[in-house]
Amino acid sequence: TKMAVIHHQFESIHPFYDGNGRTGRIINILYLVQHDLLGSPVLYLSRYINQNKADYYRLLQATRDTDNWEDWLLFMLEGVEQTACQTTALVRDIKLLMQQYKHRLRNELPKIYSQDLINNLFRHPYTKIEFLAAELQVVRQTAARYLDEVAALGLLSKHKVGKENYYLNDALSQLLQNISVPPKAQL
Repeated sequence: TKMAVIHHQFESIHPFYDGNGRTGRIINILYLVQHDLLGSPVLYLSRYINQNKADYYRLLQATRDTDNWEDWLLFMLEGVEQTACQTTALVRDIKLLMQQYKHRLRNELPKIYSQDLINNLFRHPYTKIEFLAAELQVVRQTAARYLDEVAALGLLSKHKVGKENYYLNDALSQLLQNISVPPKAQL
């Protein structure tokens, strides 16, 4: 509840010409991390706030006008709950996908399989030859061969942009793009 009160106060003061919304949402996460309520800043409340923008602004103003905090606090707590559930599900799905990739690489490409390779494929939704070469400490040609072999299995898709090849982890990208928080019911 303190996070919700701090957020309301910051948004009401509106100290900057631009960027107050983003700054306010960052303050939420920093507060939770600072008070050991989050181990790392993985709770993305911005999506909930943006998807429920009309209620957000209505409740922000209603709290200013009436000094009744209950609806505002319930709205923000609902956001934390929904976002935490969504983040937990996303982490579970990414871990499952990682296990599937690990299993396929171990079975179908045992000569190139390593945990470092798996980690590289999941660090970001895409990778490049240079990233893999640096992480695995192999020459560029070896990294390119590894990525081409993984792409041939269908675990990555290869895209040429200018002179560079990018290897997209389509399944991971799809998981990250499909994150959604259901809109909040009207209070």
